[in-house]
Amino acid sequence: MANFDTLLDGFRRFRSGEYQDQRRRFDALATQGQSPKVMIIACSDSRVDPTRLFDFEPGQVFVMRNVANLVPPYETTAGFHGASAAIEFAVTQLEVEDLVVLGHAQCGGINASLTGKFGGAKLGEGGFIDHWMEMIAPARDEVIAASASHPDIDKQQVLELAAIRLSLDNLRSFPFVAKRLAAGTLRLRGAYFGIADGILRVLDEDTGRFEPVPVS
Repeated sequence: MANFDTLLDGFRRFRSGEYQDQRRRFDALATQGQSPKVMIIACSDSRVDPTRLFDFEPGQVFVMRNVANLVPPYETTAGFHGASAAIEFAVTQLEVEDLVVLGHAQCGGINASLTGKFGGAKLGEGGFIDHWMEMIAPARDEVIAASASHPDIDKQQVLELAAIRLSLDNLRSFPFVAKRLAAGTLRLRGAYFGIADGILRVLDEDTGRFEPVPVS
């Protein structure tokens, strides 16, 4: 397993390899800044790295990661709104053209929601996770209720997909997102990656289904 020394070894390989290979790109990024056209909202899960999954080069994508790739609804209450700040920066400053919510199979946050693993936990002992996952509580309750009459459904996957849809709905609640959607300068996308099968599924807006991406 990786530790901090492993990170330093990796940096040395990066510094003597990829950094040198792409030195011109890094120099341009340092002087000209970043101008990615895509933002990806992904899970913090170490098994799903968007930059590797989509084979991006430095400077090509703006990424936000959190537990279960969730987007909170637009709100102006007091507090620190890290996710909202990242979305605001990407949309209003970088002016990205595509905003992608990327979910994945075997998500630990989704599992915690389904099992109630951190229910009633204190802050620092799972309480932050429990509060964060309350965002999908209504969807979770629907999935659990549906499984009572259809015990063969995959509750984990159903809720993982529902979380993507919820995050897309919450993105539409941001005024600056809604404005650009109406103007046609921004598109919302939903995607789902299967860790075990390597299949990427993209949400079809017409059918509401997640369809596999063809590969050669």
